[in-house]
This record gives sequence, C-alpha cells and structure tokens, in this order.
Amino acid sequence: MNITLLDWIIVAATILICFVPALFFAKRSGGSTAEFFASGRSVPWWLAGLSMVATTFSSDTPNWVTEQVRKYGVAGNWQWWAFVLTGVATVFFFARLWRRSGVMTDLEFYEHRYSGKEASVVRGFRAVYLGLFFNCFIMGMVTLAACKIANILFGMPSWQTIVICGILNVVFAAHSGLWGVLVIDMIQFFIKMTAVFAAAWFSLVEVGRRLTGEASGWAGLKALVIQLKTQQVVTTAGRPVMSASDGKGQPILDLLPNFTMLELALMIFIMPIAISWWANWYPGSEPGGGSYIAQRMLASKSEKDSLGGTLFFNIAHYVLRPWPWIITALCSIIVYPDLAAIKSAFPNADPALIGHDSAFPAMLKFLPVGFVGLMIGGLLAANSSTILTHLNWGSSYLVHDFYRRFIKKDGSEGHYVNVGRLSTVLLYVVAALLSLTLSSAQQAFQILLSIGAGTGLIYIARWFWWRVSAWCEIVAMVMSLVTSLVVPLMMPKADFATVTMVQVGITTLAWLITAYVGPQTDPATLISFYRKVKPAGPGWKAIRAAAGVTEVEVATENRSGAAFVGWIAGCVVIWSALFAIGNFLYASGDPSRLRMAWILTAVLVVSGYALLKVTRQLWADSTASQAREEAKSRG
Repeated sequence: MNITLLDWIIVAATILICFVPALFFAKRSGGSTAEFFASGRSVPWWLAGLSMVATTFSSDTPNWVTEQVRKYGVAGNWQWWAFVLTGVATVFFFARLWRRSGVMTDLEFYEHRYSGKEASVVRGFRAVYLGLFFNCFIMGMVTLAACKIANILFGMPSWQTIVICGILNVVFAAHSGLWGVLVIDMIQFFIKMTAVFAAAWFSLVEVGRRLTGEASGWAGLKALVIQLKTQQVVTTAGRPVMSASDGKGQPILDLLPNFTMLELALMIFIMPIAISWWANWYPGSEPGGGSYIAQRMLASKSEKDSLGGTLFFNIAHYVLRPWPWIITALCSIIVYPDLAAIKSAFPNADPALIGHDSAFPAMLKFLPVGFVGLMIGGLLAANSSTILTHLNWGSSYLVHDFYRRFIKKDGSEGHYVNVGRLSTVLLYVVAALLSLTLSSAQQAFQILLSIGAGTGLIYIARWFWWRVSAWCEIVAMVMSLVTSLVVPLMMPKADFATVTMVQVGITTLAWLITAYVGPQTDPATLISFYRKVKPAGPGWKAIRAAAGVTEVEVATENRSGAAFVGWIAGCVVIWSALFAIGNFLYASGDPSRLRMAWILTAVLVVSGYALLKVTRQLWADSTASQAREEAKSRG
C-alpha cells in the first residue's frame, strides 16, 4: 500500500490519543488489586458499555465477518447474531445478580455459591483453564488476524507484528490496570468505528468505479446490490453447496438461509438460534454472563450502571457495528472473487496467510491518503482494546483466583499488583506462540465453541436452582473437553453442527445426573448466598424459606415478569434495527426492499417503547434497592 507521511502522522496521533490518557491511571491502579482489576467498583454505565463494545471489536472481527459473508452469504452472520438472546438475557436476568454478589472476579463467585474443597478446586482450575488456556487462545485468534492484516498491508512477517503489538499492549496493560484499559477502550471505540465506516465507503467507491465507471459510494452501493441480488454462494470452505432440492444455492444478500439446503441452514442458523446461545460457552457471549463482561458488571458503581452498561453494549455490538463490515465484505466479492485474485493483487504476501478472511485487509488498499493512516490506527486500536482487556482479565484470574487464593495468601496489595503485571507478559507470550499454530478465524471460532459445547446451560441454571453444585461444573467441564476430542473421531463424516449437538446432549445429560446423585452444596452456604443475591425462581423455594426471605422481597428485587418482557423487547429491538438498516441499504438497488425496511422500523419503534419503559422501571427498582441496602448498613 502507498502510505504517505501524512498517514504515519495520523497513525502516531491515534496512538497518542488512545494511550497517553491511560498513563495517568498508573498510580491509582497500582494502589490495590481492587483498583487494578475492578477499578474500585466505581465505573459508570456508559464507560462500562463502551469498554465492552470496544473489547469485542478486535482485529479479527472484521476478518471473520468477511470470511462468513464470502463463504455463506450475509446469512452466515447468524452464527453470532443468535447470541443476541444470550446478551440481552444477561442484561435483564443476570447483570444485577452479578453486581449484588459483590465478588471481584466471576471465579470468586464459586466459593460464595458452592461449598467444600470442590468449590476451591473449581475456582482454581478455571482460573488457569480460562485465564491461561482459553484466554490465550482468544488472544491468539486476535494476534493471527493482526499478522494477516500486517502481512497484506506492509508485507511484514508474523514475528514482527507479534513483537510490535506485544510491546505496545503489554506495557500499557501492566502499567495502567483496568482503569487505563477502560479509558483506552472508550477512545478506541470511536476511532475504530470511524475507520470501518471509511473502509465501507471507499470500498463502495471502488465498486462504483468498476461496475458503472462512476467513482461514487452511492453509485457503488446501488451497483453492488444489483450485481449481487441474484448471485449465489457457490462454495463453502472449498465444497460445493449447490445441493438444494430445487437446484438453487444460498443467495448472497439474503438475511436468512435457504432452508432447502439443510446442512448449511443447520450450521449457520438452526443450531445457533436453537442451541448455541444457551448451550455453548464463548467469551463475551457467555450464558449467564461471565469473563470480561462480568468484570465490567462487577466494576460498575451500582446495579443500575451494571444493567445500563450491558444493555448499551448489546445494542451497539449488534446494531452499530455489523453493516460496515458486511458492506466491505460484499464489495470484496466483486473486487476479489476468489483467493487467486487476492494472491495476484498482493504477490509479496505470505501465501500461507491468505484466506477468505484476508479479503478485508485487501480492500483497504482503496483508502485515500489520510484515511490509510486512520485505518492503520483503527486496526491498532482494535487489536489493543481486545488484547489489553484479555491481559487484564486473564491476569485477574491468575493472580486473584489462583496465586492469591492458593499459593501466597499473605502478600501485600503491591505484591499482588506486581505479580499481575508480570502475568500479563506471560499471557502475551503464550498467546503469541498459539497464534502461530492457527490458520483462520473460523477455525479458532469453531475450536472454542467445540470445547465449551454443553456447558452453557449450567451457567444459567446455577443462578436459579439450588441443586447445581460444584461437582456439576466439574463434570460439565470434563465432559465438554472429552467430547470435543472423542465425538469428532466417532463421527468423522458428520458436519460441525451435528457434532456440536451430540456434544451438547452428552455434556448436559452428564451434569444433570450429577445434580441429583452427586454431593450437594452445604445448606448454610446456599442460605448465605441467597440472602445476599436473592435470585428468583421456584428452584430456590426451600432455601428461600430457610433464609427468611419473603416472596414479596424477591419479587421486588427481581421483577421477573418485567425482566422477561425486557428480554423479548430487547431482542426484537436489536434484530429489527439490524435488519431495517440492511433493507434500507439494499433498497438502493432493489426498491422492493423498502417496504420491509419500513415494516421493520415500525416494529423497532413499538419494541423500543416497551424496552424503554421496562428499563426505566428496573433502573428505579435498582436505585431503591441500593438505597435500602445503604440504610441497612448505616443502621
């Protein structure tokens, strides 16, 4: 790419704008682990929400979306759109429960909810399992994407990208703690969104120039829709998908899959919407909330801020971000119809790193002077926001839930902060090595889903059913790992969706049996947990009576009916807004889409009103609940 002095100045400016403010939080974050890992529990809702959005917008995200669109059409995004159900459930059912628990990390929760040595074992094991293995695997995905982008843009080998990103991220993660991460995330969000909108616009300009001879984004959008309106996906991962009974393939622009192509529909829509959202554990979209999402909820200054931040995150995550990526991906189909075209356009790129996910950075060559620098800065921001969060989150697990809990219990706060800083270096080194073993974002995505298949339901049930024990979690973790290795060997010809469903069934059955026949949690622990958190549901009836908590008090604290309405309304708001935007964009080249766009807009308005009304009620209840607790503590 032609990168000018102006572009490099803009890159330097974006780095300074993002990272310099974080330097001022070093002293505050170094005061204690509560400040370093939880920001002193004083984060406002808007900062928590922006940080969640920025973290989930990593350098691998536009690459992954581009790969799905090129392989499966726009409908391929249902593999993550289905997790709207998970995210909005966290808003209305779990955000306030997490905040009431008062723990510093979501793993500390285990020794509040469960009893005996098994509770400590689960906490310690998951601290290493998630904080080291899972966490580094995710950072490896992000680092792989950064390597692919840098290889396309600059011809850089992977090791150089790893070293540059490592120095930048590790220094700031170790220096500034969660406060610095939050501030960096907030600034980076706006830089990243500006950059991807620019990428989409100038991709359309290039398509307009090629298809109509007019270098205009609006002309390009119209020509793009007309060109792809009847075009179908020809291959998925190198295999033909023209296997529908009517001989038709998957239309590229369609927002829903062609259900006559059962194998494809099962993988990209049926399994995600019916099973994955509640059955699979995946960081950022955990059933019941968890990982860095729980970290932000726990760092929030009140139940109201926890709920508000998580709601903002889900709306921004699913409504504001997808279409710039999708438009760029659709444009790449015109410009680079196959991998050979990408290789031809970038002859100096490493062939081993070229894949369909390389099409996104390949489209960046059409950015004009100035915007190239903005995009490079935006991609650095995307990489950093995710890596910084995972370094801080993973370090919190290793230090607070493993080292402090099991190895050195009597160290000073300064000692634990320093150990946390050292662990960030270890985490990045492991992640960098893992990135060298991966080949694509989709491969890593499926590995993570496979390893966590079947564990999701237990992370929901533990809030609503006293029988869920630490042994249930141990069995679920062991079975999900075993089935991820054994089931594919026993079903070598089965597709990924079928294998995952078998895994989910085996793992779920195993932990449900354990709930009835395995050792149970000590009643005193259950009663103490219930008095503090006050979860709703018939699964706690006996414990609720023993704890002396009235039905009226539980109903007031949880508002389950309103929460359910909020969940449904929130999902409808997000999907209707997402698809209304898509249909308005499509209408430029296909006027028949305009009617559906306005229908979806009407649905958005009605569901938005219901969502706003419910949210205000729950916010008022949370404020009143906090006032009651403060009055009790004073009295």
